[in-house]
Amino acid sequence: MQVLKNQIDSHNESLLLQHEAKLSFTRSEVPGAEEIIQKLTAFQIAIPSWALGTGGTRFGRFSGGGEPRSLEEKIEDVGLLHALNQSSGAISLHIPWDIPQDYRATRILAAQHGLTFDAVNSNTFQDQPGQPHSYKFGSLQHVDKTIRQQAIDHNIEVIKHGIELGSESLTVWLSDGSCFPGQLNFRRAYQNTLESLNEIYAALPDNWKLFLEYKAFEPNFYSTTVGDWGMSYSYVQKLGSKAYTLVDLGHHLPNANIEQIVALLLMEGKLGGFHFNDSKYGDDDLTAGAIKPYQLFLIFNELVEGMDARVMNHATDLGWMIDASHNVKDPLEDLLQSVEAIMLAYAQALSVPRRALEDAQQNNDVVTAQEILQNAFRTDLRALVAEARLRAGAALNPVALYRSLNVRQNLINERGLKTVATGL
Repeated sequence: MQVLKNQIDSHNESLLLQHEAKLSFTRSEVPGAEEIIQKLTAFQIAIPSWALGTGGTRFGRFSGGGEPRSLEEKIEDVGLLHALNQSSGAISLHIPWDIPQDYRATRILAAQHGLTFDAVNSNTFQDQPGQPHSYKFGSLQHVDKTIRQQAIDHNIEVIKHGIELGSESLTVWLSDGSCFPGQLNFRRAYQNTLESLNEIYAALPDNWKLFLEYKAFEPNFYSTTVGDWGMSYSYVQKLGSKAYTLVDLGHHLPNANIEQIVALLLMEGKLGGFHFNDSKYGDDDLTAGAIKPYQLFLIFNELVEGMDARVMNHATDLGWMIDASHNVKDPLEDLLQSVEAIMLAYAQALSVPRRALEDAQQNNDVVTAQEILQNAFRTDLRALVAEARLRAGAALNPVALYRSLNVRQNLINERGLKTVATGL
């Protein structure tokens, strides 16, 4: 299914007067509103191919029907999202779930939907059909060099797929670790992992980046070999200038100060990008901004300040991607909500009066510093986000248009009720 321009135009026309009234008020309240709109228009958030189907837990999965049955249908679904919001202009593939059969045809299809290919993702946390060796006790950390080499070779294969598609980055997430004390020699696991990563790093093209993701727990619960930002930073420092830490918002222990982590990695030039989601207890993979919207704003506050300090391009110098799972929602609606929340947090961070905040910080004026940030967070900037969409040719209210067009039912009619997308 495709969303047509005349459908978007008709939808926008019905909301235009109300939108213009809200936009006029917001402009009167927010200095620099036009600059914020321009930056929002340029900002793109990649959609992961594995988030287009219904998620689940180890207890169950409740499909909503009409899930994409192939890579081509996944590209079409991301194209549909991008048509609705014009902020989802890239797709991130997971290998071997999404191996193209025809690179040229895949690139042409993506281009027809206005999409590029974001980071390619390797998978050594599952055993695949026909795989000679198991990752039950780890992959890049494994005590058996043969198994480590299998994982290395897989990552290099993923790079080759990415080159053919025009991607320029590899994301490595490892489930490697241990479940019980004494199971693993921590130092040897680190050394094995670093040795393996060095081989993968050597296969990167000159213009590529390697993103090393970390996670505090799951599926291993006693230790993980890339367990926090410090461990990831240690690896990427040793690997070289093309290696960076990737931050997944759900991959932290409860109450971690993610905004401080972001600030320090950015200062050190080792922040590579983000996987956006939200959580209440652990790696819940919920809709971005659904549980802790103030934390999301504070993270973007540090991003804007830190990127400006390094004269970085907000839209292109870091990798921006959603990584969420949807067990009770329509995945496409959930992704639309996540993009909206991310864009809103970014807009609010752009509205922070930097000089006033710096003055308050330099004068130890705690009350004023708090007021500045909370005022920015409490200011409703949804009209600026909507205006950025309108100028780009997208819908003023993407979720409302999605529902009015009965997109999910149309996808069920096309694909069937019992289809299951590849991925988790």
